[in-house]
Amino acid sequence: MYPYPQSGTEPVLLQIGDMSLTSTHVILPHGQYPLHGAQWTVHDSTQITESISTAGIILTVIFVWFCLLGLLFLLMKETRYLGFVSISVTGPGFHHTAQFPPGPQSSAWAAQAIAQARAITAAAPPYA
Repeated sequence: MYPYPQSGTEPVLLQIGDMSLTSTHVILPHGQYPLHGAQWTVHDSTQITESISTAGIILTVIFVWFCLLGLLFLLMKETRYLGFVSISVTGPGFHHTAQFPPGPQSSAWAAQAIAQARAITAAAPPYA
């Protein structure tokens, strides 16, 4: 159960995984903390590998005996994304990290989410 704002409180401006931002607070699974002074970081450990697909190898073995065009199946490539993209928030008395699966657009999405979070944090009033 996540402690999201109840009705009648501040609206959530941005949601990043299990982290929510209002104009004055960051809401995490383990509590609600003041947003002023929070620092946001992103770490992309995505590894991209490209190899000949299994289907391409099987089709090459089958069709190489019928015609030499079967060798063209070796050009079939398969791209795999390994690792993760993590977004962290640190502030006075709290630290939280959310991890997301890698993909062709994950780095751009994470950078855009961090830019929005930093803009909201910069506009947050000091905690009284």
